[in-house]
Amino acid sequence: MKLNDDQRTLVERNTGLVGKVIKDKVRYISGIGVFTYQDIFQIGCVGLCKAAAAYCQGAGKFSTYAYVIIRNEIFSALAKATTCKKHEAALNIKRHSLDVTLNDNAGEIQQILDLALAQASGVTAKGITAIRLLAEGYTYREIGERMGGYNANNVTAWVSRARKFLKSRQAGFI
Repeated sequence: MKLNDDQRTLVERNTGLVGKVIKDKVRYISGIGVFTYQDIFQIGCVGLCKAAAAYCQGAGKFSTYAYVIIRNEIFSALAKATTCKKHEAALNIKRHSLDVTLNDNAGEIQQILDLALAQASGVTAKGITAIRLLAEGYTYREIGERMGGYNANNVTAWVSRARKFLKSRQAGFI
C-alpha cells in the first residue's frame, strides 16, 4: 500500500494511537503465545496505515476512525492465529493417534492393505494407495501430485471409496 505525503503525516502523528489500542483492548499479551507485543504493534501499524489510506478529510476526527481500524486489524490477526492454532493442535492429535496406531499394528495394517489392494481396482485401488501415503505423512495435495497430477478433491474421493471398500470387507481381511 502506498501512502501519499498527507497520509504518511497522519500515520507519523498518530503512531502512539497503536499503543493506546493495545493497552485498552488487548489483554494478557504474554499469555497469547503466538504474538509478542512487537508483533501486535506492527499489526496495529498496518491498521493505522489502512486507516490513513481510507480516511476522508473532514469526515470526522481521524484518531476516532483510526482507533476502530487498528482494533479490528489486531483482533482479526489474533482470531486468525487462534483458529490456525486450534487446527494445528487438532492435526497434531490426529497425526499422533495415527502414528500410535501404525506403530502398534503396522505389520497387520500393511497386510490388510496388501490384501485389499489385490482385490481392488480403479479408484478404490488408488484410494488404498492414497491411504498408505497419508499414513506416511503426505497431504492430499501432495498425494494427488505424486499420483499423476490430480487435485486434492480427487484424492479425497479415492480415500472415501477405499474406506467404504475396507469397511465392507472388514470381516474378510481379519
